[in-house]
Parts: sequence; structure tokens; C-alpha cells
Amino acid sequence: MPSPEFVFASLAPTSSTGSKAPTPYVPRLRYCIYRGMWSQLPENKHNTAPKNPRIYDSDMPTFTTDVRMQKVGELFASSVGKAEKEEQVQGSGGGGPCEAAFWVKEKGTQWRIKGAAFVIGPDIEGQEESSGVRTVKSEVGGRMRLVEGGEDKEGEWSWGRELTGHFGNCSPGMRGSWKNPPPGNPVKGEPDQEHQLAQKVEDLGDPIARSNFRVVVIKPDEVEQTDLSDPATARRWKYTFVADAQDGKGEWTKEELWP
Repeated sequence: MPSPEFVFASLAPTSSTGSKAPTPYVPRLRYCIYRGMWSQLPENKHNTAPKNPRIYDSDMPTFTTDVRMQKVGELFASSVGKAEKEEQVQGSGGGGPCEAAFWVKEKGTQWRIKGAAFVIGPDIEGQEESSGVRTVKSEVGGRMRLVEGGEDKEGEWSWGRELTGHFGNCSPGMRGSWKNPPPGNPVKGEPDQEHQLAQKVEDLGDPIARSNFRVVVIKPDEVEQTDLSDPATARRWKYTFVADAQDGKGEWTKEELWP
């Protein structure tokens, strides 16, 4: 796709939104940028970060975000753990339900991806694993597939290295956005010198930018493809992931539907 934007929808607790909706959660959506499949970091000649060996592939789309954005809290608050306090959403974890929609105009095709979204933060390879880190490694790691010949290199693959690789794949201007003033906060006077708009970050270890940087991984359960390129032959398919009861790997089934 010339421009890989997609719409990402999550659920926010009604109590946190001021909404008068009679339901416990309300939908929230926004445009995000697709950053490749998890464990398959796109090549970027400008990225100087160390790379993981290519030993895994997956069917889990990724995007980058700021931990201060509302979507991060929503993915924690709507998860099984229902973490809502600010200190509970600073690390890796989440797993709330989500949906992503791509419209590929050149092909006249819509893709809808339904599943759960997990947040990966700087604690993903700390000395002590939090429950959130364990959840991410179990849920996301369970859907990572070893490629042929990768068995002997599993010990060389690092979650932290993959996270840094995503940071390095962003432009200096994009990296600088993680040093912006707090997103969504009221504008009251001038921000401090460390939190300014339009900064450019070259240092892949910049402490402020890295503390706010997150990768979100969508673990899909169902995918729908609708081809509307020709109204006379419009077609629609539904792909459903059927997990193996023992190892969770499973396989995709395919069913054709009326568009």
C-alpha cells in the first residue's frame, strides 16, 4: 500500500469518558500506521539499531504509540486484568479487544482484523517479569512461528532488541514525538524544555522518548476480506483462527460469505 494507514478501534470504560451510554464500555477509534508484522521488522537502511535474526514469522500486525495516549489505557482497562490506574499501565501487558480496518483503495478491498491488542514496553526484558510481561510473552509468543532453520538460533532472539528495532525504524521526527507535551492534556502555558513539539531524536536510547515509546501487537482471531473492485463479482471471505488446545498454535480456516 502506498500509505499504510488503518483505523484502530478499542473499548474505553464508560466511567472514564463522561459518556452517558448505558453500557460499561464505549468504542474509541483513530487512524494508526501499520509497522509490519511482529517478529518481521521491515528493512530500513537508515535504522542503525541491532537486528534480531530472522527466525520467526507471525500474522500479528503492529503499530507504534505513546504510553500517554488513551488507547494504551483502554487496552489495559478492557483486558481480563482490568487495570485502570495510571501506574498499572506503564509497562507491558494489556490484551483488550480491538478491531483494525484497512481500505486498500488501489485494489477496492477492505480488510477487517478482530482480536486482542498487547502493549510492549521497556520492561519486556527486565530482571523481574511482571504479570503483564508474562502475559505478552505467552499470548504474543504463542503465535510466533519458527521459520525453517531457526531452531538453532532461538536463544539469539530478543524481545528488547525487537522493540528497539521498531524505535529505530521510525524517523527522527517521529521519535521526537515521544518527547511532545503530554497528549490530550489542556494547554496551560509553555511546556518544559524536555517536552517540546517538533523535536528530532537521533539517539536510539533517548531516555524520555524511550520511556514513552510503545509497540502494540494485534493478535487476530478473525479476519474478513471484502473485494469490491467489481460490483458484479464482489466477494467476501472470513478467516478464523482455530487454536490447538495443547500449544495454541492452531491454523486458519476459510469461509466464503455473501458481501
